[in-house]
Parts: sequence; structure tokens; C-alpha cells
Amino acid sequence: MLNVLQLKTSILDSSTQQGVSSELSDELLAQLRSEYSEVQLTQRSFSKDPVPNLDQAWLQALMTPAEQRSGEQKEKVAYSDSLIQELEQADILLVGVPMYNFAIPAMLKSWTDHVARAGVTFKYTETGPVGLLKNKKVYAVLSSGGQHEEGVSDFIRPYLRTFFGFLGLSDVEFIVAHGLNMGEESRALGFAQAREQIRKLSKQGVAA
Repeated sequence: MLNVLQLKTSILDSSTQQGVSSELSDELLAQLRSEYSEVQLTQRSFSKDPVPNLDQAWLQALMTPAEQRSGEQKEKVAYSDSLIQELEQADILLVGVPMYNFAIPAMLKSWTDHVARAGVTFKYTETGPVGLLKNKKVYAVLSSGGQHEEGVSDFIRPYLRTFFGFLGLSDVEFIVAHGLNMGEESRALGFAQAREQIRKLSKQGVAA
């Protein structure tokens, strides 16, 4: 049994269409299903089930001892706990990431704030923080309207590598579809390059 957590973070997803990052992440998911007879999928679509911001009230709920929490605080903590549990149980994290103004979607940032919890997904030591999540593969499917070089105008890949590494997840692979709003030829090329990456992953074993 392969446990997959899929995050669809595009604000363009609806009942009739999907954003490019969601569409391509579904294609990678299909490759996983072709490799494994049993795939247990947990899927979160942020356009259908928005992730709330981790605000002061939420942080206060997390910091309040369990026996002293109000009913509202218990609900807040339970929600954050559920996101962490989904990540802990996953063998593979498959996340679609469109670029919005050179960065990740706001709700994906909110998700990272919920799942990064000291003593649960990472810990502080005398030599610095140590990630507590192990033995998971992360696939991030990126899409953008323009052409972007990592670390120059693409801040998504450095950020996600740093964030997931902070939690102990160092095995991160990116599938990239760029140039999607630069004309039909550029759009077709962006799709083709991303699908070629997915095809190569299939040959080497997506879950390897």
C-alpha cells in the first residue's frame, strides 16, 4: 500500500476545470497508480476547502494546555493536527504549485504554517533545528506564466527545498511547466517539457 497526500493549491480549480499544476499533478498521480496496485489517496483541494491563516488566536490555542482549551480552541488545534497527521501518514507528498507573483499560493503558505510545529514535525537542539519527518518523497509540480530561473525570479524551488528540508524531507523533486502565458508555442512547450519529466520518472520508477 502506497499512501499519497496530494495538495492542489491552485485558485483556478473548479468543478469544470483545473489549473495547470493540478492537471499535471493528476498525471503524475496516474503514473503512481500504474506502478502500484494499491494507492491510498488523501487529497486536499484548497479551492474547495480553503486553508485558514495561522493567526494569533490559532497560535494561542496551540500554546494553551489541552485541559484548559475552550471548545473553539480545541477545534482549531484539531484542524492543525489533522493536516500534520495526513503528512505523517504519507509515503509520497504530491503538491501542485502555481506561481503567483513570484511566490507560492497564500493558502500553501498557510498549510506550511500549520504543519511546521516544534516537537512534532521538527525539534530544536543545541546544534540547531532537526526535522522529524523521514522516509518520504516530495514531488512538486510547478507552473508559471513566464520563464523563470531558480533563485533569480523563481523563489518557489529554493523556498520549498528549505521548508521541506527543515521538516526532514530532503528528497524533493520538481516538475516544471513554465512560459504558459507567452503564446501558444511557449505554452505547448511548457506542457511538453513537464510531461517529459513525468515520463522519465515513470521509466525510473516514480516512487523509487
